[in-house]
Formats: sequence, C-alpha cells, structure tokens
Amino acid sequence: MTSLRKLGPSDLEVFPLALGGNVFGWTADEQTSFAVLDAYTAAGGNFIDTADSYSAWIEGNQGGESETIIGKWVKARGNRSEVVIATKVSQHPEYQGLSAANIKAAADASLRRLDTDHIDLYYTHFDKPEVPVEEIIGALDELVKAGKVRHIAASNISPERLRASLDFSDREGLARYVAVQPHYNLVSRDTYEGPLQDLVAREGLSAVPYFSLASGFLTGKYRPGTTVDSARAEGAQKHAESERGQKVLAALDEIAAAHGVPVATVALAWLAAQPTVTAPIASARTVEQLPALLGVAELELTQAEVTRLTEASA
Repeated sequence: MTSLRKLGPSDLEVFPLALGGNVFGWTADEQTSFAVLDAYTAAGGNFIDTADSYSAWIEGNQGGESETIIGKWVKARGNRSEVVIATKVSQHPEYQGLSAANIKAAADASLRRLDTDHIDLYYTHFDKPEVPVEEIIGALDELVKAGKVRHIAASNISPERLRASLDFSDREGLARYVAVQPHYNLVSRDTYEGPLQDLVAREGLSAVPYFSLASGFLTGKYRPGTTVDSARAEGAQKHAESERGQKVLAALDEIAAAHGVPVATVALAWLAAQPTVTAPIASARTVEQLPALLGVAELELTQAEVTRLTEASA
C-alpha cells in the first residue's frame, strides 16, 4: 500500500499523485471520467484536483463541467470521506476575480456542483494583485470558519504576494495557505524554483505542481519530426524541437529503460523528489493512460538519477 503524504501543515494526507480533473467534461466524457476516477481510487489514489472554470474554454460549455462530473461520481460511489477534493476560484466566466463577494459566491456554486458540504482544499486559481491580500484572506477565512472549506491554498502567485498573505494570516490569526500550485516540470523550472520555492520551503508549505508532464511532452510521445493528434500537441511539440527538450528526453529514456518503466513515470518521479513537492498533478483522459502516472507512487529515483535529470534540464 502506497504511503500517503502530509500536505504542508494541514491534516490532509494525500496520494503522491494528484489526479487532474481538467479533462473531465472536455476530452473525457462522463462515462470515461467515472472509469478513470474508479481506476485511480482502486490504485490507492485519493487526491482529485479541479477548478470551477474547467472546462469553460470549450464551445458549448459554461465552466464547472469537471466539478459536476466529480460530484456525480462521488455521490454514486458514496466515498466522499475517502477523497480529498481540491478546487479553485477566480476564472469561472460567471465568477471572475478574487473580491470577497465573488470568492464566497463561487465557493457556494462549487459546493453545489460537487454536491458536497465542504471543499477540502480551496485555491485562488490566479492571483489578482489589484485585490488586497487582506480582502482575499478575510473571505477565505470566513469560508473555513463556516465549515465550507477545510484548508486554503494559492495557485499562480508571486513570492511577494504569498509572503504578504502569510504575514496577514499570522498577524490576524486567520486561515493560512497550506500549499501552492505552481507551473513546474523538467522543462519549466524557473516558473517555481528560486524565491517562490525558497519561501514555500521556509514556511513548511507543500507544492502541488501543474503541467507536470509539460502538456504531454514528458510522456515521451512527442519527438522531433513526429506529429501527434492531441488537443495539446502544439505546446508539447515546441519542447521536442528544442535542444533542452531533446537532452531531457535522452536522460528520461535512459532512466526509464533502467527501471523498466514509462518515461512519464520518471518525469513525475523527478518532480516528486524535489524539495517541497508533495504530489504532482497529472490527468488521464483514458484508463489506459493511468498506470504510467500511478507508477510515481512506487518509483524512487537514485540521487544520481535525480542529478542527471536536473543537469539535463538546466
């Protein structure tokens, strides 16, 4: 049985791979989404990541499709107490921004779609620097006190705003961020490493990185000169053509072959080995894609392998 990891200073214990819900209601229909969620939890997974805006970018969608599917699945399986559900506020077409009123209204809408009375981890999806941290934290604290949210976190936030938020929480004795969700992977390191990572480490928070597989590039299916039919192909292909991307792929191929595991498993294991990272996020639009992701729970890279990947991606 894979051991769960503690999320920052919270009482949440999570599987070392967070299942991304961005594909639910987008590239995975409801039936497929249920199958993916079933397979993930059957393997010991308990950490589901979504957002109120998933997947508003698809024609005909309104946003909240992913939350609705997760809510229906949890109700059908009767397993609410066994899963940690993370969702986010600020990007839903009808609930834009981080004003206090919007945070509260968006949370209520998410609770309705998820068909639950509480959100385990509630992120500010994209920080809005024009809104004072005092207003944001004050609203989030009210949700925690009301029992609607267990813990709060921040995605896409600068070190300066994170520092100001933590200081305000400490000064006023209010709910405090326990985690951050940064864009972070082997071909995008400066989006997290440096001041933000240092602050997260100092404060004992957890990082739960998104784009862990760089839009699919770090699965190894994108190679120079190849064409892949995928909704994310354009973003991944640019890495395949770069010198850095090719160096990373070579190192991944070598280590994956040594362990007899897929390239994606190694890329996620590198992330999981980084200081402060508790659980990378990765999504599967089919059940067949899951084993390569779930493998991160079992694969422990040697220090030499971690260093080899770190140097290849420099």
